[in-house]
Amino acid sequence: MPEKSTRLGPDDWFNTGFAALSAQGPEALKAEPLARSIGATKGSFYWHFKDVPEFKRRMAARWEARALSALADAAEQGGTPTQRLYRLGEVIAEATGPGSEEAAMRAWAQGDDAARAAIAEVDRMRLAYLTAVLSQIGLSNPEFARIVYGAELGLGMLGGTDSKAARESVSTLIAALVALQDA
Repeated sequence: MPEKSTRLGPDDWFNTGFAALSAQGPEALKAEPLARSIGATKGSFYWHFKDVPEFKRRMAARWEARALSALADAAEQGGTPTQRLYRLGEVIAEATGPGSEEAAMRAWAQGDDAARAAIAEVDRMRLAYLTAVLSQIGLSNPEFARIVYGAELGLGMLGGTDSKAARESVSTLIAALVALQDA
């Protein structure tokens, strides 16, 4: 009896797209190379997506939804404001390491409106959460949130830094902020 073929769904294409984006950059987000890498035909791609721009828009929206879900999951765990600061630092460090989807999304956002909008929304929500948590420990200047967030992003993307080292550096920064408030 012949083996039943596996049908590809949009998730398969998005996973392939994120892998290609992370490994090769935005130029890899084309129907033919994606189809080749997944072992499918371009027809399968076009069965799920009207065109490549639609695929890119949906891919950016998918990344945004996952990033915001990770933020919501971190926020729902509760704890003290200091614990929530550390947890957010961990979430961002894990998301932004070299070769990560987020690093690739940020590079892609330099030349793509949908990716830029997704990044902007995730940044806005993370900054709002960070600002709220910092204000709960008495650090109400919104510049503190921008500094901490910028450091979290930068440390995650710093070449030669793994996510553990980035998390440790962010933890040191958060400890300094908490100590500043306690002083």
